[in-house]
Amino acid sequence: MRVWLKDSERRPDPLPARANARKAVAAGSVGWLVALVLLIVFRAELHAAGLGWWLWCAAIGLGLGLAGLIFVQLRRR
Repeated sequence: MRVWLKDSERRPDPLPARANARKAVAAGSVGWLVALVLLIVFRAELHAAGLGWWLWCAAIGLGLGLAGLIFVQLRRR
């Protein structure tokens, strides 16, 4: 196997794949929202087990997801 090819031997680079970033970021945000709701429901058990930080992790994940949605929307314009 050769590591380096001459420019004449290279195939052209493929075109970038089209993706809908809003759907991807929204799906991740919905996942964090579901996790946050479930963690709020089981908050007492989490604190008893010493895992209260999971609640904050889900809240921060949701916040970053919402910030990502704003960023993606502004970038589209």
